[in-house]
Amino acid sequence: MTTPLTLTPGHGPDGAALLTVAGEIDMSNTDTLAAALDRTPGPVVLDLTLVEYLDSAGLSVLFAHADRITLIANPLLSPVLTISGLADLATVRDGDPDAR
Repeated sequence: MTTPLTLTPGHGPDGAALLTVAGEIDMSNTDTLAAALDRTPGPVVLDLTLVEYLDSAGLSVLFAHADRITLIANPLLSPVLTISGLADLATVRDGDPDAR
């Protein structure tokens, strides 16, 4: 069974590619996330403020794209991104999940 995951492509105010992610990122749906990142050329801002869960399979996808992603993380994910070392490889900004 695939865990619910919503990916919404768009562009940020500066014109950069933006991929807004909502739901849970786990081994059942990482192929979907990886394919969306692969289809998006150039640098990508990945808005994770609406992500409720991120497992090691999801982290693996993010690590694979670390050289071209900027992550907007909620308070739940920020420590995970830091402890995993991903914050050392990709830009991580704090996001406000209540701003949506």
